[in-house]
Amino acid sequence: MTWDEKIKDFEIFLRFERNFSENTLDAYIRDIRKLKEYAEEDLENISPATITYDHLQEYIFKLSKQKFSERSQARWISSIKAFFKFLHEDEFREDNPAALLEGPKLGLYLPDTLTLPDINKIISAIEMNTDLGRRNHCIVEVLYGCGLRVSELIDLKISNINFKENYIKINGKGNKTRFVPLADYTGELLKTYILEVRCKNKVNKKHEDTLFLNSRGTSMSRVIVFLIIKELTDKAGVSKKISPHTFRHSFATHLLQNGADLRYIQEMLGHSSITTTEIYTRLKTEELRDVILTYHPRNTNVLE
Repeated sequence: MTWDEKIKDFEIFLRFERNFSENTLDAYIRDIRKLKEYAEEDLENISPATITYDHLQEYIFKLSKQKFSERSQARWISSIKAFFKFLHEDEFREDNPAALLEGPKLGLYLPDTLTLPDINKIISAIEMNTDLGRRNHCIVEVLYGCGLRVSELIDLKISNINFKENYIKINGKGNKTRFVPLADYTGELLKTYILEVRCKNKVNKKHEDTLFLNSRGTSMSRVIVFLIIKELTDKAGVSKKISPHTFRHSFATHLLQNGADLRYIQEMLGHSSITTTEIYTRLKTEELRDVILTYHPRNTNVLE
């Protein structure tokens, strides 16, 4: 069996048995293809059946010298471990050479969040007198007002918006469906966008139900949304490292700060585990710590 054959089998397994999202699936397969290239070019075309633990360690060490982030290194190892676990359980190999691989120790990742003034600055940087600007305004408000992933935003269908009951139906990771409440403000903005802006687009027949369209009348790409956010952030003078996902983090953080129950936030974000959502309680704890260190009379900085 060649690398290509086993990678294809692995891809089918992840897609249909593990129900991986397209983005996660692409990342895992890309990682294994890089290992395949290394095996063919540096290890004299060694096969997935005979590659050893030492070979894998050598490969990881080589990658670590290229100044990739610890998070990227951790994902490579996760991909490799999943691949060889699959080969072992599929009885292609009698052993699992990746079983003892260890990834870098990662600290708790606390995502950047935007304050409400930050968000208002970004919105103020949008040229509201153009159709493109009005579309981009709607994009920002939906990201922040509904806590969507960028993949969910670009796949959003008009038919999945219920203006009467004020909610949107989201098909999230792993084809899991959830219903996210739509604030009156965001709902009115969407109605206006659909009736006054989107109606001017020449729509590709395959995308007649797609909410946000590009200039060709088809669905927008993730990259375009990233570029829109970056351009607006730079224009607004907000110095934080911001991506579309930052609005999702801000959505959850602001809900928690204003007293929302963590279980409701989990449901609205579409997290399968409450553990993932609990990161926002850590953000709140960090904020409380800063308040205590700044204002408590026993803090030496205040006493000086």
